[in-house]
Amino acid sequence: MDFTDRRLVFRPDDEGYDEEIAGYQTGFAQRPAIVFAAESADDVVAAVSYAAEAGLPVGAQATGHGLPGASEGGVLISTRRMDSVRVDAEARTVTVGAGVRWGQVVEAAAPHGLAPLNGSAPGVGAVSYTLGGGLGVLAREFGYAADHVRWLDVVTADGSQRRVTAESEPELYWGLLGGGANLGVVTALEIGLVPVERVYGGAIEFDGREVDPGEVLRAYEAWTRTVPDELTSSVAAITYPDIPQLPPHLRGRYLVTVRVAYTGSEAAGERLVAPLREIGPVVSDSLREMPYAESHTIHSDPDFPHAYYGDSVMLDALDVAALGELFALTGPAAESMHVVQVNHLGGALAKPAGNAVPYRGAGWLVRVLSPLDGTDLTAVRAVQAQAFGLLAPQVVGRSLNFAFGGGDRPEGLYDAGTRERLAGLKATYDPANLFRRNYGVTDRG
Repeated sequence: MDFTDRRLVFRPDDEGYDEEIAGYQTGFAQRPAIVFAAESADDVVAAVSYAAEAGLPVGAQATGHGLPGASEGGVLISTRRMDSVRVDAEARTVTVGAGVRWGQVVEAAAPHGLAPLNGSAPGVGAVSYTLGGGLGVLAREFGYAADHVRWLDVVTADGSQRRVTAESEPELYWGLLGGGANLGVVTALEIGLVPVERVYGGAIEFDGREVDPGEVLRAYEAWTRTVPDELTSSVAAITYPDIPQLPPHLRGRYLVTVRVAYTGSEAAGERLVAPLREIGPVVSDSLREMPYAESHTIHSDPDFPHAYYGDSVMLDALDVAALGELFALTGPAAESMHVVQVNHLGGALAKPAGNAVPYRGAGWLVRVLSPLDGTDLTAVRAVQAQAFGLLAPQVVGRSLNFAFGGGDRPEGLYDAGTRERLAGLKATYDPANLFRRNYGVTDRG
């Protein structure tokens, strides 16, 4: 087939090519041989069929947050134009296209008194996030986003369009949710919404040079043993560079921050967080009752493209002393900037579900994300390896949603049984490994 006359097809020398491949992650270069800017599922079919006939690998990109690494050649399907959002308030569901960002869904659901199980950053792609599991702001109460998917429309390697449900194709449904981009290109999905209009949430910040970060961690870990499933929280540590681009109150500061989202009343929330305020002097305290549409302010993730490398580990228990060493390694004494976040899991996240999201028994997730601008990737990887090594006795695996730039390291993303089952699905639905621009399930580990 000859697609050279198709609209919205780009090759490296074409005007608009660089804009089309640009995404949130700028640390790893993509140079596909051809880019299909899809506007419909039929466009995705055309792109997949082209790649299959040419024997080329296929990748898909909506926002570019979770880019697995640098790549050269092959086919890239850009789905950002597939951005339809349809809320069914009576059924409490939303149908989203492949290019939809969570902020769009939050905005569409809010007038109906409903909320999606989105993550902390409104600019993240809803579909790709959900295919990786989806650890959201309300995760301990409602579980993973993947647990709430009703159906998925997917184009598989043979060019077929399929509507996949737990009843129609239970194995493929199981594998798509948690298996990432290994089994096809999902063009749309329907997912449940929850009846949440407001949350009590925000962040309490401590100066890590005035308050011992180890003491914050000890107090936080003890506090999490007392909270209900309706409260989801994390603690983060960031050393901000002393640069004029940052607000004055952040420049050069080492901040240890506890983030909270609670669906109960403001009065109950105030009682629950009272022990956190007793840890030590507070730099800032933004805890308040807010419309769910403002929940992104709890984490205030950066909304601008930048270069970074990141990884994560899932833990069965939290060794506070070892985590304190990790904070020290990545804190103000480090040669480069690192962002550490520790998520309290459990609750509904631990409940079994009919999908491939692994490690549901894990109690904690620890992430380290390192900006790459002016920083050597090899050095960053070495620091992260040392950091995660401190936690090795408690590690049960890694999280697909929080593996950024490590596409050459699939080990640990799934337990052995899940990986074997996914590999079987891969052999059935993509025997030529067309969809290999991701974290593979047929590789080692």
